[in-house]
Amino acid sequence: MATSEATPRIHAPYLQAFTNQTVRILGKVVSLRGETATIEANGSITIHLNRDSHLTINNAVEVVGKVQPDLSIKVFQATNFGDNIDFTAVTALVEATHRYKEIFYEAPE
Repeated sequence: MATSEATPRIHAPYLQAFTNQTVRILGKVVSLRGETATIEANGSITIHLNRDSHLTINNAVEVVGKVQPDLSIKVFQATNFGDNIDFTAVTALVEATHRYKEIFYEAPE
């Protein structure tokens, strides 16, 4: 039986639990430096951009990528969500995802 890889929604406090796994994070871009950026998602996260990443300071970005051993993210896809995001709602969504994880993803072992 073939299965597709789930991309659980996380924010900074969950990084360690998802090391070496593909995740989805919605955060605010706070800095850009060459091929890296820092986003704020209930904590600071360093992301390593790919060539298709086009981010804007202070805009929201949804990142799909792999959590590295140093807890940074290697970006596979980044989508600019603009500057009108309710991050309180985003945090509530992330928390609900983990409270009811059996609905959204298989827990890492």
